[in-house]
Amino acid sequence: MARVDVKSEVTGTVWKIESGVGASVGQSDPVIVIESMKMEIPVVAATSGTVAEVLVGEGDMVSEGDVVARIDA
Repeated sequence: MARVDVKSEVTGTVWKIESGVGASVGQSDPVIVIESMKMEIPVVAATSGTVAEVLVGEGDMVSEGDVVARIDA
């Protein structure tokens, strides 16, 4: 089983966690939503699997490229 990092593509604030630990996700399903410049930008799963870790909480600041979650594929 491979562990895949889910990375933020923008700098902003974690607005909502869509898929918590243990949730099953499909490729391109939203895992986290980041608010940046008054826009809501979904961070999506790169592969299907189970969310193993969520490394941020709602309200946390993230930078482009930060790992925000990990998926067991």
